[in-house]
Amino acid sequence: MQRFLLICDLKDEPEAIQAYVECHQAVAPEILESIRVAGISSMSIYRWRNRLSMILETEDDFSFEKKAALDYANHKVQEWEAFLGQFQTNLPGTPPNWRWALCEPIFEFKG
Repeated sequence: MQRFLLICDLKDEPEAIQAYVECHQAVAPEILESIRVAGISSMSIYRWRNRLSMILETEDDFSFEKKAALDYANHKVQEWEAFLGQFQTNLPGTPPNWRWALCEPIFEFKG
């Protein structure tokens, strides 16, 4: 198993934040299936104000390149991403249209 943390910013507008939260309360089965097929066994999104954190737990052979290729070939995923994109904004220091940024692990405790 691999574990990743990604972050993303929503537009700092109450309506955008609420819309993003609401559309994640009923995610289409096709989107959930695309997540599973990509090798993701667990995905959680947390929010603090307009900052999102996504925790992924994946199969050992998971890669972001493989997931990107699968997503690009799936019109439902493309529609979903375009829809969500209207609520998201770039993180400081990232290229245009950059949404989710992978965080570098620096500490882990296992008791």
